[in-house]
Amino acid sequence: MKISILDDYFDTLRTLDCFAKLNGHDVTVHNDHVQDVDALAERLKDAEVLVLIRERTQIRAPLLERLPKLKLISQRSVYPHIDIGACTRLGIIVSSSQHPGTPSYAAAELTWGLVLAAMRQIPQQMAALKSGNWQIGVGRTLRDKTLGVYGYGRIGSVVAGYGQAFGMKVLVWAREATLAQARADGYRVAGSKQEFFAQSDVLSLHMRLVDATRGIVTAEDLARMKPTALLVNTSRAPLIAPGALVAALRAGRPGMAAVDVYDKEPLRDVNDPLLTMENVISTPHIGYVSRDEYELQFSDIFGQIVDYAAGRPSNVVNPDVLKRP
Repeated sequence: MKISILDDYFDTLRTLDCFAKLNGHDVTVHNDHVQDVDALAERLKDAEVLVLIRERTQIRAPLLERLPKLKLISQRSVYPHIDIGACTRLGIIVSSSQHPGTPSYAAAELTWGLVLAAMRQIPQQMAALKSGNWQIGVGRTLRDKTLGVYGYGRIGSVVAGYGQAFGMKVLVWAREATLAQARADGYRVAGSKQEFFAQSDVLSLHMRLVDATRGIVTAEDLARMKPTALLVNTSRAPLIAPGALVAALRAGRPGMAAVDVYDKEPLRDVNDPLLTMENVISTPHIGYVSRDEYELQFSDIFGQIVDYAAGRPSNVVNPDVLKRP
């Protein structure tokens, strides 16, 4: 089969052990990012299988309708970037493992790296040292402070454990079903969303982006945070209402932010406020980007291709397509 892989920025996938699963197939790997429909249609015109790296490229009907040979899209995790209805209509199977019970330790670890970097001003101190200055400020420690974990799922529960290991008081806010699990794990649950935002010294978001969670963090929520507090977002930017985070940071509540996700990605506008504000630490959506995580993710993704080739599609998110001739 002709397989096209998009957005492998550093040509990493060929070096993974699991890449051997594609032996015998005609594989083309693209290392740049393209979103233009005409350019993508030309690039993918012969592709029978399309491999996506998370949500880096939007796959919508105007593109899909110009890919007559495409039969399978293989990826992992959620798929808001794919027009599932159009795929079903056009007879394209979408396989996406939801990897239940397997946390992204890479994302949890990056979250904690951002917490430490922001609280101790690590990037700012490094920049000062490289420019010929010595210490430029005084950071804050984590012990005895309150870590607010918003969303107690696969990643949020791991981050809560990191907070506990650092001697923090963990406070959780989430859906009722996951709040019950947080209580069972021994964590304190906030009495209300208002209390949660007001009491957290570090508040980290760990929710999937769906219709119900889009804009779930409002300007009013952020305004309740302490002027010394840190908000961390390694999940999805649209969890926060449009423009609310920048406005809140300018108003001084919270006093700091550390973000790995943006409304538009890749973010290449060097004048974007989140890249220019001194009280913000920004990274380019690298929460899941580690060799170890890639090996796990693409073992699933390439395995779905092997299953399709064997006539037994797996992890199909649009099963109605299987009823088509």
